[in-house]
Amino acid sequence: MAQVIDEPRKRITARVSDSVRNTLEQAAELLGANVNQFIVQTAYVEAQRVIERESVIRLSQKDARKVLSLLDNPPKANKRLKDAVKRFKATVRA
Repeated sequence: MAQVIDEPRKRITARVSDSVRNTLEQAAELLGANVNQFIVQTAYVEAQRVIERESVIRLSQKDARKVLSLLDNPPKANKRLKDAVKRFKATVRA
């Protein structure tokens, strides 16, 4: 049996046009939910999707092999990188 955690709830309100409200009501009714349930569930699922999309880097197998190869065998630091490290160290205290 799933454990239900009784968390404090906060209110979210939104002002929408009649046409938006009618569309939300129609969609909610089709799913057997009230408008509030429909909005919260739909927004929550979309929020999870956005967070995953923006948090996860997806690479092709070829690109993943390239990244791993660079991690295992990093290139030598060139002059631009060495200069950037010097500038960084000069501006940031440890």
